[in-house]
Amino acid sequence: MGLFFTGPRGHEFICACSRRAVLLSSIASLLCCAQGQDDQEPPGNRHLPPIPNPSNPEDRKLPNGKSQNDAIAKQNHEQALKDTNDLIAVAEHLRDELQKAGNYVVPVSSVKKTEEIEKLARRIRGRLKD
Repeated sequence: MGLFFTGPRGHEFICACSRRAVLLSSIASLLCCAQGQDDQEPPGNRHLPPIPNPSNPEDRKLPNGKSQNDAIAKQNHEQALKDTNDLIAVAEHLRDELQKAGNYVVPVSSVKKTEEIEKLARRIRGRLKD
C-alpha cells in the first residue's frame, strides 16, 4: 500500500507509507499549526465568553428596577392561589349538590363541576411546574 505522488518533472513515484503514518503526520502538523497560531496571539487580546450565571440565566430588569423573573413568579403564585380558592369553592358546591341529590341520583351539573375541577387542577399543576 502506498501513495502516488507526481514529482516536479511529471514523474510518478510511490511513497511506501501506511495509513497510520499518514494520519499521525497530519495530526502532528495540525497540532504544530495550532500551537503556532496560539503563540502569535498576545494573551491580552483573547476574548473569552462571559461565564453564565446558573441561578439567573437572562434575568432582565423591569423599568421599576425589579427582576422580571421575580415578577413572573409572583404573578404565577397569585394566580395559583386564586385558582386554588376557585377549586375549593367548586368542590364544596359539588359536595353540597351530591348531598342534596340523594343516593341514586347524579345531577348533570355535578358532572360539569367535576370537569371544571379537573380543568382547574391541571391549570394549577401547570403553574406549579413552571
